Amino acid sequence: MTRESRRDRAERAARVAALLAQLYPQARISLDFSTPWQCLVATILSAQCTDARVNRVTPRLFAELPDIGAMNAAPVERVERLIRDTGFFRQKTRSLKGAASALLERFGGEIPSRMEDLVTLPGVGRKTANVLLGHVFGRPAMVVDTHVRRLARRLGFTRDEDPDRIELDLQALLEPAEWTAFSMRLILHGRNVCHARKPRCEECILSPSCPRVGVSHGRA
Repeated sequence: MTRESRRDRAERAARVAALLAQLYPQARISLDFSTPWQCLVATILSAQCTDARVNRVTPRLFAELPDIGAMNAAPVERVERLIRDTGFFRQKTRSLKGAASALLERFGGEIPSRMEDLVTLPGVGRKTANVLLGHVFGRPAMVVDTHVRRLARRLGFTRDEDPDRIELDLQALLEPAEWTAFSMRLILHGRNVCHARKPRCEECILSPSCPRVGVSHGRA
């Protein structure tokens, strides 16, 4: 198999992006929220938990603790009880209350709009920060979760395992205006078709542009 040039890889990424746009025209995270704070909370809760389960938990959580001040003032035990069904509830409670405290102390109770500020909040890494940048602030953001990591490697867009490096590799292939939608569509495709254990390659719209399928079929 010949080594693919960066230009060829970028052209293939553009084809993949166009195909995914046809398949998933509405590229948005599955989490339900109505404010920047609720987006942050839901994204923190989604770690090691399905979006569907988070969406079952957050209506009551947001009804009882609707904003940053309420979360900061709430007893730990109350927060743990409200989010218990999302798993790892003690760790997530520490993150939520720590983020609320930091926002009040350092950012005037507002969600910051810069990556370098967001990642200083407890429980917020680049993935969560990119969700906020892309879906709250409308800025170019490449969200790299477990699905994006898997598909980026299978599609030959990166050889790395580190999410931060994968983020950079994907950003280099597409225009910034495409980053948010592209990463969301990769997530949807990973959930629906390109599964971890048994990808449905025979019915995948990306098969003609996927090196994994070419290798399995003996093509160069």
